[in-house]
Amino acid sequence: MNPFANALLAWFDEHGRKDLPWQHPRDAYRVWLSEVMLQQTQVVTVIPYFQRFVAALPTLRDLAAAHEDTVLALWSGLGYYRRARFLQRAAQICVEKHDGQLPRDFEALADLPGIGRSTAGAILAQAHGLRFPILDGNVKRVLTRYLGIHGHPGQSAVEKVLWQHADALTPAERTADYTQAIMDLGATVCVRTKPVCDRCPLAGDCVAKRDNLTAQLPSAKPGKAVPTRDTVMLILRDAEGRVLLERRGPQGVWSGLWSLPEASNHDHAWRTAQSLARIDDAQSLAPFVHVFSHYRLKVEPLLFDEATAHPRIADNASLRWCDAGERAALGLPAPVRTLLHNL
Repeated sequence: MNPFANALLAWFDEHGRKDLPWQHPRDAYRVWLSEVMLQQTQVVTVIPYFQRFVAALPTLRDLAAAHEDTVLALWSGLGYYRRARFLQRAAQICVEKHDGQLPRDFEALADLPGIGRSTAGAILAQAHGLRFPILDGNVKRVLTRYLGIHGHPGQSAVEKVLWQHADALTPAERTADYTQAIMDLGATVCVRTKPVCDRCPLAGDCVAKRDNLTAQLPSAKPGKAVPTRDTVMLILRDAEGRVLLERRGPQGVWSGLWSLPEASNHDHAWRTAQSLARIDDAQSLAPFVHVFSHYRLKVEPLLFDEATAHPRIADNASLRWCDAGERAALGLPAPVRTLLHNL
């Protein structure tokens, strides 16, 4: 075993995380679900989502057979809802083609929607102990600092080099523990800002520490201006306290989720509201900004209380009046759920 892996495993034995809910049992379905949830999300945030998800859908077949609204409701708050759809589609393919199991063949696994090379490696390494490298965000940070690799890790040339090192350093023994160890090190010690180098088992050979480059590595992504978009969200609430929700179309952010009707400005908002219900007055609520990866959405909520539904809405499958209990069972974007909860 190479010195890098030896040092990392010795640290893991003493300091690694061994009681995460997806480790008991550490089967392929639970590892897969945790890996997808953990993309760009911290462990402490993921744990309650994971526990709620597996309580409702404990097996891959349960996920494959679930209604999409159920899956999206369980996912609501994690963001990146496309991942939840890919998760369910991959489960359905496994039922159709792989006897209801995630395949142990790397190529077949990596070809499933939303999985790819690193997630496939993590599943095979952690669930089956097979020797496959991983390269998630934590691993990229550890390797770029340890090896002194410059250039944004998302660039193809840099990523190719990182994959070569990840493969070379992954041991044939204790692969599951090694995979967890390098992720744990990146998550708890070799963190983005102010890494705790005096607790790192790799510090003695780390190029970034030696050359005082921990603040510069990994290299930042070349910046570009993030645009801001404006929208008015319509909260149509009837005398029973129900709110009118609209299922979003298949394109754009929050595709397929239940959300609030939107308008480009106040005049448009009034026209839209009048087409959906009989209304009297509106109240402007506190505006807020929701940040996506590629733009900022400035939201102005407009509350229409005592709205009366038009009968024709009952014939529109994309519109429905929902009370708080019904909303809880639907996939709603997190800022919309929070907005309605705070009413």
